[in-house]
Amino acid sequence: MNSLLPIKDIARKLELTDDDLIYYGGHMAKIKLDLLKDENRKPAGKLIMVTAVTPTSHGEGKTVVSIGLAQALARCGQKALLTLREPSLGPVFGLKGGATGGGRAQVLPAERINLHFTGDFHAITSAHNLLAAAIDSHIHHGNELKIDVDNIFWPRTMDMNDRALRHIIVGLGGKNNGVPRETGFVITAASEIMAILGLARSWQDLRRRLEDIVIGFSLDGKIIRARDLKVTGAMMVLLREAIMPNLVQTTENTPALVHTGPFANIAHGTSSVISQLMAVKLADYVINESGFGADLGAEKYFNLAMHSSGLKPSAAVLIATVKALAAHGTDTAAPSQGLDPLRRGIDNLAKHLENLRKFQVPVVIAINRFKTDTPEEIAVIENFCREAGVESAVVEVYDKGGEGAIDLAEKVMDTVARSHPDEVHSLYPLDLSLEEKVKTVAREIYGASSVYFDSNAKKLLKKFTDLGYGNLPVCMAKTPASLSDNPKLLNVPKDWTLTVSDARLSAGAGFVVVVAGSMMLMPGLPRVPQAVGMDIDDDGNIVGMSY
Repeated sequence: MNSLLPIKDIARKLELTDDDLIYYGGHMAKIKLDLLKDENRKPAGKLIMVTAVTPTSHGEGKTVVSIGLAQALARCGQKALLTLREPSLGPVFGLKGGATGGGRAQVLPAERINLHFTGDFHAITSAHNLLAAAIDSHIHHGNELKIDVDNIFWPRTMDMNDRALRHIIVGLGGKNNGVPRETGFVITAASEIMAILGLARSWQDLRRRLEDIVIGFSLDGKIIRARDLKVTGAMMVLLREAIMPNLVQTTENTPALVHTGPFANIAHGTSSVISQLMAVKLADYVINESGFGADLGAEKYFNLAMHSSGLKPSAAVLIATVKALAAHGTDTAAPSQGLDPLRRGIDNLAKHLENLRKFQVPVVIAINRFKTDTPEEIAVIENFCREAGVESAVVEVYDKGGEGAIDLAEKVMDTVARSHPDEVHSLYPLDLSLEEKVKTVAREIYGASSVYFDSNAKKLLKKFTDLGYGNLPVCMAKTPASLSDNPKLLNVPKDWTLTVSDARLSAGAGFVVVVAGSMMLMPGLPRVPQAVGMDIDDDGNIVGMSY
């Protein structure tokens, strides 16, 4: 494992100079937005999407494989660059742990990236809550805009799992403390400011999106936007450096851009558009990880992020593991041993492969090998890939770093050389109704037989359409643990109905959030969170952090 290089040396690999950077110590830097205007740098890099089968508690290793693939491409003599999302403190201290990879395939300095990093999440949280404070202050000081306190959409946010804040009452304790009303918190990864920052292409685009945020309605039914509160400029000030992508490095000193952190189950689930636009100017191959299974992160890239970036992937890497597929194929009613659960679980891999092909993107399957996997188990997945006519490669990047993904890198390069990214397309046209967009995703991607909209969700979707937002794409908020909206239904559920329980307008981000099942936008801590095992030793070193 290589030692950390000064970030200046990593920048030189991308032909970046001091004028392009703002340094955050010796191993982290931000890249200034001026790079996007540099006409001497042509956007010639090929974008590679990394996604996975439906996740399980065993871990499928999207971040690890993404890092390992970038390292392998660098070993093959290519100019490779990784684009990842920033970790949220919620999972770091909750159930999932950090998000910087592991073993010989990590982004570094891992502890700083997993914690406060360059302060982006804090800036997003502050900008979001500034708008929330401005709303309540405006109401307290006479409510000139006639904001309807029963029709305010804008919650508050914090970057921590805290179920007690999902539904709260503010303004208690007398009129000096504001007007009492119901509201709540979402986790920062689900904040519309996070989505806006992740999808914005420039300072001007960021300002327009912030101004377009719909915070609620007036007493006479008119839309109230963030621009009406006159704090857009202050929000821009708070986000001044957060909009700039963060440059770090991997364990093999491969450059990486880590920027914005929208979850894929409750948000759009990929790194920032700006980081991707910069990356294709700076490298030959850009490895971009999308969150959770391909039914979430990948679907949202094609149907949401691609509209903002204009960047079409030249290939997709679909990760599968023996443990995950065997878990999906385990029939608790008739438990079996041997290879049968794995063979049944292959159906989950087949469904995700089928889904990706609907977007006309060529696919390479990465079999992320664990030490406990047997040759016979690996052969089951390889045989499926041959029969399905898709390239596959066994990956061992956790133990071997880039060396463990050379085969994958070569097959990705070969696939990219034969690909036609211009043929990649979204799943549905934007002029389709909001309800039809939901039905299309539910049936084509999730495999639902039908969709049920409860009365409130149906009313909201109609209202958003009547207000002129019917041409926006939909961002589905659903469990990542199943193709369905029920986390207990594994593999490829049959004959089930997707239940749409809520809808929220994210006009600034440019989509409508559609909540399926009992999905929450503010997670809670588990009975025994990761936080209980963390500490600082007597020398000031962090111990017990899970990656």
